[in-house]
Amino acid sequence: MATPNYGFEKRQKELAKKRKKEDKLKAKSDRKSGLLAEDGSEIEGEEANAHTPATGAVDSSTPAA
Repeated sequence: MATPNYGFEKRQKELAKKRKKEDKLKAKSDRKSGLLAEDGSEIEGEEANAHTPATGAVDSSTPAA
């Protein structure tokens, strides 16, 4: 039976912790700059339009023939 690689597990935990911290800092800076609303949803405007997919999407409510 193989022995556990504790060093690898520790490094993965450290990387996850670092990633989470960076995400929090980015979200905080975005809130300060006014890109996001207080509840975390995007504010309507040009930024929101830049992230929408192109037109021509298929309507999923109608069944395909």
